[in-house]
This record gives sequence, structure tokens and C-alpha cells, in this order.
Amino acid sequence: MRLNQYISSSGFCSRRQAERYITAEKVLVNGKIASHAYLVEENDQVEVDGHLIAHTSEDVYIMLNKPSGITCTASPAIAGNIIDFISYPERIFPVGRLDKETEGLILLTNDGSIVNALMKEENQQEKEYVVTVDKKITGTFIEDLSNGVDIYNPRIKGYTTTNPCPVTQIDDYTFRMTLSQGLNRQIRRMCRRFQYTVTHLQRVRIKHIELGSLESGHWRYLTEEEIAGLK
Repeated sequence: MRLNQYISSSGFCSRRQAERYITAEKVLVNGKIASHAYLVEENDQVEVDGHLIAHTSEDVYIMLNKPSGITCTASPAIAGNIIDFISYPERIFPVGRLDKETEGLILLTNDGSIVNALMKEENQQEKEYVVTVDKKITGTFIEDLSNGVDIYNPRIKGYTTTNPCPVTQIDDYTFRMTLSQGLNRQIRRMCRRFQYTVTHLQRVRIKHIELGSLESGHWRYLTEEEIAGLK
């Protein structure tokens, strides 16, 4: 097994983060700095930044209905982090993130192989949200959102036009939106472009996995069918 895959499948971090550790020469195999090309064998001892990696063959897949106020990071230095909140007995990490004030569906796992499949923008994985704003919705507002909006993108230090997306009004102040992008605070920025402020934001679906009736702050294991759809 490749070194980055071995580290990510242990639940220590994602595969991308493992690659960063390797590049920074913070990964030792049997006491020696290891390269990206190293293939881990059965009796190898792997350390990442001073932490001994214990590989597990059992993958864990969890969905959480994240409440507002929880930060989607595995860093123990951040108060209110999602790992402390869920308090799972094995090492897991969140797949992607929701803003601290955003609620709803987020996945956690120890399987680094699914992270790239879900997070790479070119894979165009759908994520559905229910959005509440501070004033009455107009037909023009719904149409403008669905056609794409110019918002500032700090990654490129310029403006990006969001992809066209389905937007359906639910009532005077609430609508559903399905995105295939993952721009920073995208929905809030899109609404602000038309002088609307988001007052409540909840993710209700990732790809084929739906939040359903799972209560806020609660979690469950994914079903076999849901796991199969991620791979």
C-alpha cells in the first residue's frame, strides 16, 4: 500500500494532508524519512510528525447532523471542534466542511480514499441546501441565483461566476438550492450579491445521501447502500 494511502486509511488525516506531511519530511518509516513512492509492508513502523500510525482494516463511515456553533476541524486546539463534539472512540475526520454557523449533513470517516472523490470540484458532486433569508423572495431573485452569480473568490483574488444550479422556492423566505461547487461561503455570498442576508442554512443532501429525520446533534453509521454509492 502506498504511504499516503496507508496514513489516510488509519484515520490520522486525509490523503492530501498525508502527502503534505511526506513532502515536509515529517513521515518516518522504521525510523527513516520516507518518500511519496514508498510502499508500506506488513511489519513497517510508520510515524507522522511524532505520532505512531496504527493501521486499521475496518473503515468507518458516519453522517452527522451538525448543529450551529461546531467547527469542522480535527484540530484539538480549536474549541468546539467536530471531533470533540462527536467523541467517537476511533480516529476519524470530517469530509469537507460546513461553516461554523451552518447546520446539517456532514460525513466523517477514517477512509481517506473517499475524500478526493467527494471534494474535487471537477467531480461535480451535488450538495443540496435549504436556505432562509431575511426578506421576501422574488421570482427575479430565484432566477438570478439559478443562472449564476459573480462573487469574489479569495483563492484567485478575483471574481468567479458560480455555475448555474437548480433553485426552488419553498415559501416567502425559504428556498432549496443544489450546488456542484464548493466555493467559500458560496450561498451566503450569492445571496448578499442581491442584498439578501442568510438567516438559516442547512445542508440536507450530499450526492445520494440524505439527512432525512436525523435530529440535530445526532449521528448514525451509513448503510451499505450509501457507502457503495460513495465509491
